[in-house]
Amino acid sequence: MTLAITKTTSTAVPAVVGADLRVPLVTGERVTYANLDHAASAPCLQEVRDAVDELLPWYASVHRGAGFASQVSTRVYEQARDRIRKFVGAHASDAVVFTRNTTDSLNLLARSVPKNTAVVLFDSEHHAALLPWRGPNVQRVPAPSSSGAALVALDRALAAAPVGPRLVIVTGASNVTGELWPVAELAKVARRHGARIALDAAQLAPHRPINVRELGVDYIAFSGHKIYAPFGAGVLVGRADWLQQAQPYLVGGGATSKVTDHGDRLGVAWSAVPERHEAGSPNVVGVHALAAACEILSRHWEQTVAHEQELLTRLRDGLCTIPGFRELSILTDADKVGVVSFTISGFDAGFLAAALSAEYGIGVRDGAFCAHVIVGRLVKQLGSHEERAVRASIGLGTTAEHVDRLVAALRTLVTEGPKCAYTQRDGRWVPEDDNRTLPPFLA
Repeated sequence: MTLAITKTTSTAVPAVVGADLRVPLVTGERVTYANLDHAASAPCLQEVRDAVDELLPWYASVHRGAGFASQVSTRVYEQARDRIRKFVGAHASDAVVFTRNTTDSLNLLARSVPKNTAVVLFDSEHHAALLPWRGPNVQRVPAPSSSGAALVALDRALAAAPVGPRLVIVTGASNVTGELWPVAELAKVARRHGARIALDAAQLAPHRPINVRELGVDYIAFSGHKIYAPFGAGVLVGRADWLQQAQPYLVGGGATSKVTDHGDRLGVAWSAVPERHEAGSPNVVGVHALAAACEILSRHWEQTVAHEQELLTRLRDGLCTIPGFRELSILTDADKVGVVSFTISGFDAGFLAAALSAEYGIGVRDGAFCAHVIVGRLVKQLGSHEERAVRASIGLGTTAEHVDRLVAALRTLVTEGPKCAYTQRDGRWVPEDDNRTLPPFLA
């Protein structure tokens, strides 16, 4: 059984749930929410919600269930592997392992590499890609200033790496700056040195089509919650051999093909990949949502890219008119997806984010974006003593009005100041008199 995904020939971008959400302001008004925090978690696509609603009556146990609903759920779960394999252009032999998110996927890969594998990565990576790798054979290369410099730096690092298995970790699009990294060119450098390459596509997958064969990468990881399917699923796709040779990432039901009692010990025969690394009852709803989002985006890439690039230009042009605005940048020659991180001289990033929310109904991110090393470095280069910035990120739920509201709000905050007084509470800026009420389901 294949659950249908509604097809459309519309030239509009796919619609998101919550596009008409209205939020309270400290002034007592309510306004339509301007979600400029897509890089953290994207809203749910309406078609994804519909796909989940279609599945829920059939929801049952996955694998080994004789009931008809279990057979339907199992078919949905296993078909999702092929749907996602198609989305990323993977080889038929590549494993598709379902996880919770990109962080989970990269930790799984880190647990699966052969002993003494030399790992090379740039220190500009998100913590999900930066932290799982430990030991003396890990090289953290300082972030380059250009795409060409990245190729040279990787070539040198791999030339100095110990003999044996080698793995390069690279992001597709920076979650700090939105800059697109030269993945295909980096993969060629890796190949020249006999290294495999893993792609963190958490920020790339929602914004650009991906083909791992054309890019030349061996592994790819991304998350459902970044790609408009916020139901708790992620995926690792790639070569099966290392995954097959590794001990299961988690142990329990599903990861075992047979367990026998030998008195003083248990004998365990582990399942083959992908079940080997999917112990426990799988998240069939999340996996179905993820696969649905992949198919929906695949039908709308032209509209999606055009929509985001138009709004990104509008956003950057507008922000450049704000006194004291400075944009964070790593690769000065790179194209960008819809992510802009910035500081404004004399203003704390956390204060700006709080005031934008309380007074204008705008959601942005502030802080170091789980990329503390590179954010701290870039902010200091801009002359700030704070290791924090503001990040505005665009997606399918973004409109021109959202962008214009952000620019106008920042200009007012910088030139006229806030409308109310703020104080710090538990490390966060909050209005001193905040009468905004939570939605009824939280009452």
